[in-house]
Amino acid sequence: MGRRFRYSSLAAAVVAALSGTAHAGGEVNVYSGRPAEPIKPLLDAFTQETGIATNMLYLDQGLVERIRSEGEYSPADVILTVDDSRLTQAKQGGVTQALVDTVLNEEIPARYRDPEGHWFGLTVRPRVFYASRERVAATSITYEMLAEPEWKGKICIRDGRHAANIGLFASMLDLHGETYTEKWLTGLKANLARKPKGSDRSQAEAVAAGECDLAIVNAEYIAAIVADTARKDIADKMRVIIPNAGDRGTSTGISGMALARHAPNRANAIKLMEFLAARSAQELLSRQTNEYPLRGDARPSDVLTGFGPMKTENLPMDEINKLRDQALDLVDKVQFNDGPSE
Repeated sequence: MGRRFRYSSLAAAVVAALSGTAHAGGEVNVYSGRPAEPIKPLLDAFTQETGIATNMLYLDQGLVERIRSEGEYSPADVILTVDDSRLTQAKQGGVTQALVDTVLNEEIPARYRDPEGHWFGLTVRPRVFYASRERVAATSITYEMLAEPEWKGKICIRDGRHAANIGLFASMLDLHGETYTEKWLTGLKANLARKPKGSDRSQAEAVAAGECDLAIVNAEYIAAIVADTARKDIADKMRVIIPNAGDRGTSTGISGMALARHAPNRANAIKLMEFLAARSAQELLSRQTNEYPLRGDARPSDVLTGFGPMKTENLPMDEINKLRDQALDLVDKVQFNDGPSE
């Protein structure tokens, strides 16, 4: 009997939980770091188009460990993650396989793909500013400006070690080098209104409450606030500023996908990955998540479109991810999470 049908008892239990009555060969099993709600419409559309059933297991934490524990009989076919650091973890954890696919290589820009084909980007998640309309007159601000003295006591940000911030700091390292980035981080820390804490959403709330004038946040969280009529009081007080729009572009993270190392339904898995890279799926995913499509010909959600044109950094995500450990070291070196000195 072939490997495709020989599951360990652990893997068999997972398949049963995932698939119900789905049949081997006519399905694809998705292990996702995203909740089902934003992903289900895409999986339903894929099934409608191809006739291939999809089964999804949501794992907020421990996705790599789960697949490794299942071993060579893991039912995982496609891995979805919410940020590029987890794509790197999946590759380093040995739960992905290299994939050379003409469709994916044509649809997804090279800077959003692993050079060895172990992962592919799905959406762009830019790190933007949410600024008080009343207290911030400027409409064009760069990341570099945030270390200048005029911003002292005016900036809010979440934990400096959070993946989204580390991605931003790593891009600064790539562009400016270690000496500049350490000085910049020290200046940014001095300009914080409080110790880094909370979520991206709570940074926006802090600006609305007058605790700070500008927050560094991911665009999708701001889009969620803008789209929520119950939070109109917050949205009306602020504007979105796209950093570095006039020069090098905005720092971004990505969500992404990978082909699982032991995918039992490999052909169907590749079909799903190609489907998710298509323009129609990219646009649907943007509407579901308020994250930007990777494809230049795909239209972002209406809320994102309202923020204005988005120009992203032309930096390979693989190079940014290689600098994450160095960025973490700098965050600790300048004691960023201690916040501003008295």
